[in-house]
Amino acid sequence: MVIYPAIDIKDGKCVRLVQGRFEDVTVYSDDPLEVARSFERAGAQYLHVVDLDGARLGSPQNADIISGIAASAGIPVQTGGGIRTLETAGMLLGRGIKRVILGTSAVNDPMIVKTAAEKFNSSFAIAIDAKDGLVATEGWARTSGFTAVEFARKMEELGAKVIIYTDISRDGMLKGPNIRAMEEMVKAVGMEVIASGGVTSIQDIKDLKNAGVAGAIVGKALYTGNIDLREAIEAAK
Repeated sequence: MVIYPAIDIKDGKCVRLVQGRFEDVTVYSDDPLEVARSFERAGAQYLHVVDLDGARLGSPQNADIISGIAASAGIPVQTGGGIRTLETAGMLLGRGIKRVILGTSAVNDPMIVKTAAEKFNSSFAIAIDAKDGLVATEGWARTSGFTAVEFARKMEELGAKVIIYTDISRDGMLKGPNIRAMEEMVKAVGMEVIASGGVTSIQDIKDLKNAGVAGAIVGKALYTGNIDLREAIEAAK
């Protein structure tokens, strides 16, 4: 299982939100690039970088910072937030990003996923962010009529190979991930499932590994010191 340290960028700074609420923000660093380097030095194999401003405004707002991270961190970067068109996805991939994440665009126009699969192969992932069991969009501000599992199966049919599954109720709360939901998703699809939201302890890492997920995104717990990244990587092996 791969551990993905998370870097959320807002106004050029490394921040964390609580349950996606932009008014509930904590700034952890003015230098996301140095945060990325510190994760790389601790042994990270992959970075998860989110453009929060992009998610809210509908187009990337921190692309220069994120491509700078990809160029200097020395490990692959996956990024999401405001990637609403294939042109935007292609631009980011052309700037050294390893994997782009489609969320709102996939809900609004599922056929974009079929084209992305043909064009980008496995260099994209689908973000499935669940709020009360339903897929949320627009930076988690709205919910769709799809359940998470229904939507995941549809994405798989269209050619997606990787999903990032977030339980919004757990995100930034330091209360542990929704293991049951992750297990249900792993059993429902044949894609790689990357778990996100609520990872708080090394035991959570072990529980997610036992649930069969391919990866786990760890955010706030790294910044608060609840989880040591080196220990998390070791537990995931």
